[in-house]
Amino acid sequence: MMTELKFTNVVKRYGKTQVVHGINLEIRDKEFLVLVGPSGCGKSTVLRMIAGLEEISEGTLTIGGKIVNDVAPKDRGLAMVFQNYALYPHMNVFNNMSFGLKLSNTPKKDIQRRVQEVAAILGLEDLLLRKPHELSGGQRQRVAMGRAMVRKPSVFLFDEPLSNLDAKLRIQMRAEIKLLHQRVNSTIVYVTHDQVEAMTLADRIVVLRDGHIEQVGTPLDLFFNPVNTFVAGFIGTPPMNLTPGSIETKNGAVTVKFDGGLEIPVPPRNGTDLLPGQKVVMGLRTEEIILSDREDDSFPEEWIFSGTTKVVETLGNESHLHVDFNGVSLIAKGEGRKIVKPGEKISLGFNLEQMHLFDSETTKVVY
Repeated sequence: MMTELKFTNVVKRYGKTQVVHGINLEIRDKEFLVLVGPSGCGKSTVLRMIAGLEEISEGTLTIGGKIVNDVAPKDRGLAMVFQNYALYPHMNVFNNMSFGLKLSNTPKKDIQRRVQEVAAILGLEDLLLRKPHELSGGQRQRVAMGRAMVRKPSVFLFDEPLSNLDAKLRIQMRAEIKLLHQRVNSTIVYVTHDQVEAMTLADRIVVLRDGHIEQVGTPLDLFFNPVNTFVAGFIGTPPMNLTPGSIETKNGAVTVKFDGGLEIPVPPRNGTDLLPGQKVVMGLRTEEIILSDREDDSFPEEWIFSGTTKVVETLGNESHLHVDFNGVSLIAKGEGRKIVKPGEKISLGFNLEQMHLFDSETTKVVY
């Protein structure tokens, strides 16, 4: 069965307040799609509309080609995993996982077989007789996933399932959810505010802001080709450097000039039309600004700039250097083994082939 989902001009209102603004989106069969954005952007509302827990104010939602606006949640063939696990505290793991099957009058033999199969996939075989209070947070989350899996849904919905876990457990559970997708081969729609989760899990990411879709694409599409400053600043850790400036042209050469006098050359690029005096925001990721020197032939000499470190964040394998260039503050990437101290004068090479320029007014990419 094909389980594509399609939103057509979908609007959601609470009274006179509109929180989702006419979104259009196609979710492909067996795709792992992640909805990401800051708090209040509408991502959980979109997920709840898929589940049937929120009514659609305008527009249509189709699942497998069938309009489901008025279809009850239990009849949509979906299963949802919540942030807070929502396990029954008085039931053991087996009964929590099998509860939905019992309600639908599934034969006992089938219930036993399905629960055992899913428990084996999730490593819960030895925990089936335990109660939720006897489990760790990661184990409880696996039980919640198992309860969804035994129903063999056509679509899995995950609503920030890892936000209650510690950092180490989140990494482990991310891998388990990715493995789950590969094993069950179902469509997954996953909501998170954590862009690292989005980047590591998704086939495609939908970036939402204020109930609007800003960009849809693969993780690498969004990382390397953001369509506006919001996506550029939201995707990536640390976020892309975004610095306002203006276009200068001199003898055919184009530069971005910043307050304080710093000028950075703009390499020629086909199809780009930049006007003198145009207000722009330069975007350059931290990994494109690295320690260098004038003898380094990795960069043209005009792409190497001197600055003064203000703050050094040491991460072990690398460091993040907050550097002042004539009043312009940028974050650069340093090597973990090379010690740089605050207040030190350093030279850095800018990989300007990866520069982005966004229009200051529209915030849309222009270069």
